[in-house]
Amino acid sequence: MKILFALLAMLSVSACQPVDPLSAKNDYRTAWWYIGFTEPAHMKVWVETSAVEDIKGRIIYDIAAGAAGGSDYENGTENARGWVGIATASMPVTGADLPKRLFVRWQSIVERKTYAGWIDISESTREIMRNSNARRCHETPQFTANSSAALSLGLAPGGIIQVWVWDDCFRAHKVDRGQVGIEPLGPNQGKYNGHYRRIEDSSKRYIERFGIPYGSW
Repeated sequence: MKILFALLAMLSVSACQPVDPLSAKNDYRTAWWYIGFTEPAHMKVWVETSAVEDIKGRIIYDIAAGAAGGSDYENGTENARGWVGIATASMPVTGADLPKRLFVRWQSIVERKTYAGWIDISESTREIMRNSNARRCHETPQFTANSSAALSLGLAPGGIIQVWVWDDCFRAHKVDRGQVGIEPLGPNQGKYNGHYRRIEDSSKRYIERFGIPYGSW
């Protein structure tokens, strides 16, 4: 009888505990995080390869490649300056813990140059990634939490890499930044006679009028 009373008391106490409206305990969550690439308006890039060294010291190659998200919108202004309209992260990075550093090799098509190098990812950036799906957004607690952590790498002329991460309310935060050097072998590691991809007509028109806004990224 004493045991029964004790169990009833425990149930009574637990029933009085407030329900955390931001809890993501039962929300769906992936076992991986996502990466994506973005570019300034008209400053087209092509990512040849990328890699990650995670916080456990493992290096995983060829995690993502291809085109970056960006805009070709022409409005008569210098809209390639700065970062506007960050592309979302879209490619899953499987088999890796959170990133310690990231490697990217990409073609800056408008410059006819290839850049390659590593960028360090700070602990504060990883903390945002950890928290991004740990709880629901306080503004919309009725919706499930973000299912995965995500970051985007902005790639700009001059070898600039700018990192963004998304928080629990799906807002992008501008975080780590670095600059890498020229890839000495050129595009595609010297294959295909050093040919670059074609420069878009909108990029040509923009550069002829405004030039490449180095220093704005």
